[in-house]
Amino acid sequence: MDTSPDLLFDGPADAARRIVLAHGAGAGMNTPFLNAMAAGLAARGVRVARFKFPYMAAGRGGRKAPPDREPALRTAWLRVIQALGSDGLVIGGKSMGGRIASLIADEAGVRGLVCLGYPFHPVGKPDRLRVAHLAELTTPTLIVQGTRDPFGTREEVQGYRLADTIRVHWLEDGDHDFKPRKASGKTQQGHWDEAVAVVAEFIASL
Repeated sequence: MDTSPDLLFDGPADAARRIVLAHGAGAGMNTPFLNAMAAGLAARGVRVARFKFPYMAAGRGGRKAPPDREPALRTAWLRVIQALGSDGLVIGGKSMGGRIASLIADEAGVRGLVCLGYPFHPVGKPDRLRVAHLAELTTPTLIVQGTRDPFGTREEVQGYRLADTIRVHWLEDGDHDFKPRKASGKTQQGHWDEAVAVVAEFIASL
């Protein structure tokens, strides 16, 4: 049985810069959000790979399945990194995809980590933090976060202890998908474009 990960690629095959993006808990790798990130980075000369976690790839009768437990998600990530090679590789993703990447980044020996909307805590449960490992992370890391993200607002995150290797870029008035309110004068597409630019700059700096 072939157990190699099924990868979706964007960008030049011979690119010097590479990133793998994983999806969030409730949506797959072809969301408008991840499509915009992949297309934007590819247009800037970055080779982008995407993959589905096993529970999402299985389909399970066409119904949405809950995510696999953390060990299975970590294993899936490590298999993708093994398939692509960790040398010069940046890993990350949307929400849960980025969080699991952050748990294995140091172990995998990758070049960098990008988290797009990091779930610092479950919505409405600010006491259930997912930040302990972030205080010790040695992999260079970029977190792109909306200031109104219910999984971690700017005010909340400023109180967390994060490693010096972590940089947080804030998108003004953005939610978990970087969507701002109309009254802000910002747009979701504008925030997506800003996120792409910041991620591309981060990858180039490594």
